[in-house]
Amino acid sequence: MRSGAVVQACQKVCRCLLSGFGGRGDGGQAERLTEGSSPLGGPLRPRAELSQGSESREASESAEGSEALLEICRRRHFLSGTKRHISRDSLLTGCHSGFGPLGIGLRKNLAAEWWSSVVVFREQQVLPVDALHHEPGPSLPGDSAFRLVSAETLREILQDKELSKEQLVAFLENLLKTSGKLRENLLHGALEHYVHCLDLVNKKLPYGLAQIGVCFHPVSDTKQTPDGVKSQRIGEKTEASLVWFTSARTASQWLDFWLRHRLLWWRKFAVSPSNFSSSDCQDEEGRKGNKLYYNFPWGKEPIETLWNLEDRELLHMYPGNVSQLYGRDGRKNVVPSVLSVNGDLDRGMLAYLYDSFQLTENSFTRKKNLHRKVLKLHPCLAPIKVALDMGRGPTVELRQVCQGLFNELLENGISVWPGYLETAQSSLELLYSKYDEMSILFTVLITEATLENGLIQLRSRDTTMKEMMHISKVKDFLTKYISLAKNL
Repeated sequence: MRSGAVVQACQKVCRCLLSGFGGRGDGGQAERLTEGSSPLGGPLRPRAELSQGSESREASESAEGSEALLEICRRRHFLSGTKRHISRDSLLTGCHSGFGPLGIGLRKNLAAEWWSSVVVFREQQVLPVDALHHEPGPSLPGDSAFRLVSAETLREILQDKELSKEQLVAFLENLLKTSGKLRENLLHGALEHYVHCLDLVNKKLPYGLAQIGVCFHPVSDTKQTPDGVKSQRIGEKTEASLVWFTSARTASQWLDFWLRHRLLWWRKFAVSPSNFSSSDCQDEEGRKGNKLYYNFPWGKEPIETLWNLEDRELLHMYPGNVSQLYGRDGRKNVVPSVLSVNGDLDRGMLAYLYDSFQLTENSFTRKKNLHRKVLKLHPCLAPIKVALDMGRGPTVELRQVCQGLFNELLENGISVWPGYLETAQSSLELLYSKYDEMSILFTVLITEATLENGLIQLRSRDTTMKEMMHISKVKDFLTKYISLAKNL
């Protein structure tokens, strides 16, 4: 009897998952509204009344929502730093104090999903590569990358009083030309691996090279120095890069394939898939590409770019020896076209935080002006899957049960928040609010009843429903739940 009840509870919660993430499975189809109703549940008003002052009201609500989200991300350690250092611009440019433990966990899960989708589960060969954070070589005209210069060498040149102004300038220019530079993208490193990886795949096209790493870019400071010169800061971002080598004959088809693949991938984990979109673009040399965007409250921002770079990048990287570049396209030997698929994981992580943030009616209080704040991150992306707490009862025995379940879940790759170790007393309502803001999927409550009959209380983040389940079934339920979410 008990096992049948557990199965029913599992099926019920899984159905809630499917309904809660319905947008992820149906591509963002809107819910049908009944006549005289609005998406928020209130009566519809005349168009003229809606349009009057609607823009300013939406802007105000958008600003308030963004502020509330950033405050939650700071308080729950998705973002590091004080409130003063966290702003929309700093997050978009990568000039902030970094991510907190939960933010790092979210980015790690996002990177793992990208890697599985692009590298692991592909019939075509996609090889992992790694490259240095700095690139050797001379400085090119118009190059804005940061150069790596020894402070001691620079100090010696500047302190040499025998150098004339012209000599000083010449020394500094030569130093900048010969010093390495911080990488601005991962393309250069992948191209360096092309020849010996081509040999590994027996020169068969197409194939790809994948890498995830930190890149650096200059960010102009809005503030000026006392002498009127604008300073520059170093912006950082974690990029996920796929460089795809294919014949020119099939390059357009592969670009279309990867565009569709990447757009569907971003939408897969979203509460509102339609906020992810794409558009065509073209560079100064006429090469075609696409950009993927997320529609933030303030407007669209790019999160990934795809380019057909043709064969120019390879020929520039390996001048004078074209024969080593030839790959096999059927019976022909060709210099491949290069497709670059480059995603910004930091900005993508920010997109999912905005996408998952919801203000709903608080079921813990009857006050209408108080809302429940929750981050409904996709189960695959949520940094912590379950929180483990204990209710009233014999403390020593309850803690031993918690520790046993904690170890069992960890051994099966399920991340757990050990709330039972918290010594400060807190109401269940406050605990649930905290865990909702941390985007924890489930809260398991171990009580005195667990010692008597083995039943625990399982509370869902998405539905706030509480189910009774036997403790021996918790691990299997959570494993099945997360597995089901991966296949939505």
